[in-house]
Amino acid sequence: MATSSDTSDQNVKSKRPADSAFKQQRLPAWQPILTAGTVLPTFFVIGIAFIPVGVGLLYFSDEVKEHVIDYTNCLKDDENITCAEYIKQNFMEPCRCSIPFNLTEDFKGDVYFYYGLSNYYQNHRRYVKSRDDNQLLGRLSADPSSDCEPFAYDSKKKIPIAPCGAIANSLFNDTLTVYSQVLSKDIPVIRTGIAWDSDKRIKFQNPPGDLKTAFANYTKPENWHVNIWELDLEDPNNNGFQNEDLIVWMRTAALPTFRKLYRRVDHTKVGFGDGLMKGAYILNVAYNYSVIDFDGRKSFIISTTSLLGGKNPFLGVAYVVVGTLCLLLGIVLLVIHVRCSKSTTEMINVNPRTPYS
Repeated sequence: MATSSDTSDQNVKSKRPADSAFKQQRLPAWQPILTAGTVLPTFFVIGIAFIPVGVGLLYFSDEVKEHVIDYTNCLKDDENITCAEYIKQNFMEPCRCSIPFNLTEDFKGDVYFYYGLSNYYQNHRRYVKSRDDNQLLGRLSADPSSDCEPFAYDSKKKIPIAPCGAIANSLFNDTLTVYSQVLSKDIPVIRTGIAWDSDKRIKFQNPPGDLKTAFANYTKPENWHVNIWELDLEDPNNNGFQNEDLIVWMRTAALPTFRKLYRRVDHTKVGFGDGLMKGAYILNVAYNYSVIDFDGRKSFIISTTSLLGGKNPFLGVAYVVVGTLCLLLGIVLLVIHVRCSKSTTEMINVNPRTPYS
C-alpha cells in the first residue's frame, strides 16, 4: 500500500525534458567538413563571378555624364561679397549670383538637375522624428504632434505651424535655373515627377477644400518665405503638402553628404529634344539657404542616367575588390594545399591513435 510520502513524490513535477528528438537533441544534423575540395572552388567561383559583375557596374556608372558646380561661396551680382555672407548680415534679404560654366561634351538622353549638400546630418535621431505624419496626411489638428517641438507653434502668434517640425522648417529653398548662352534662353524644366509616386499618393495629402481656407488657422514655418498654399500657385496638383520639392526634402538622407532630385529637363521643347548640347551655360541662383554656419557645402549637379540609375561607382568597386581578394586567397590556399596538405582520406580518418608527424 502506497504511503503519503510516495504519493507526494509522484505529484512533484519532473524537471527532466520530454523524451522527444528535439528536446533530447537527437535530431539529424549535417556538419560540413571544410576541406580544400570544398573551400577552394568556392573562392574561385566567387572571384570569377564578382569581377565581371563589378566591371559591368563600373561601365554603366562611367556611361553617366555628370557636371558638378559648387556654389557655396558664389559672389553676389555686381558686388564683392559672397551671398553666404550677405544673407547672414541681412536676414531674409534675397541674394542673386551667377556662375558661368561649360559642358565639354553632349549630355544625351534624359537630363536631371540635383542639388547637393555636405556636412548636413539629416539622419540625426531628433531631426528624423521631428514631423507630424497625421498633419502631412491632411488631417489638420489644433495640437500638432509633440515630436514637432520646438517647431510646433509660432513663438509670437502662438498658433500651430503647418507643416510642423525641424525637417519642414529647414526646407531647401534656393532657386536654381540654367541659361543656355548658345540658344539664348533658360533651359525648360519640369517641377513634377521628382518625388516617389508612393509618397505623393499615400504619405502626403492636402486637406479638403480650398488650401488657403483650410490653412487659415495655421502659420508657415519660421524659416519659410511663403505659406504652404503658395509653394506652387501655377499647378494645384503640386501645391500644399503635395508639393514635390517638400516631399523630396521630407525623405531624409542616410548620410551627411547627399544629393536630391531638383528638376527634370523638359525634352519636349525645341532645342532640348536630344538632351543638353556642349557649350556655354550660366547657373543663376536665388541664394536663400545658408550652410556656412555648420561648415556645409552646396552644389548643383547636372546628370544623365543609365540602366542602373545615376553615377555611383562604389558598388562596382566593391564587387571588383571582393572578387580579386577571393581569387588571390584561392590561389594562396591552393599553393599551400598542394605543398603542405595531407590527403582528404587521412584527414577524415584521424583518431587518437594516429601518429603525429
